[in-house]
Amino acid sequence: MKRTLRTLGVGVVLVLGAAVASRAADTAAEDAAQKAAETWLALVDAGKYAESWTEASALLKGQVTKEKWEQMAAGVRNPLGKLVSRKLKSRQYTTSVPGAPDGKYVIIQYDTVYQNKKTAVETITPMVDAARGWRVAGYFLQ
Repeated sequence: MKRTLRTLGVGVVLVLGAAVASRAADTAAEDAAQKAAETWLALVDAGKYAESWTEASALLKGQVTKEKWEQMAAGVRNPLGKLVSRKLKSRQYTTSVPGAPDGKYVIIQYDTVYQNKKTAVETITPMVDAARGWRVAGYFLQ
């Protein structure tokens, strides 16, 4: 009985150790993705929509042309006015998102305030782009 408990105890430690290591890897991925997202958002905030398309993931660029992206981004963002504040609400590492191939993604949400819209939630989804690291694959504003 003593040996079984000791083996079980070692098994629990190994499982907990693996869970801690996995969470640390997820946190590192979330940190890198958030940095990429905020760099990309700075382009959008500055009205540099063409540059934001250029810096986006291959997945996003494969779904919308640069010209269409510029038109859509300007149509959504310009009426909101200048950014007042943006605060991280949540972020979550995942390997699967609806409508996209499996990969490494982080779904990030920000509580955002604009000059002409006092409450908004931005959802931005960076992914690991094979050739260029973390790049934005999706952006949604509500």
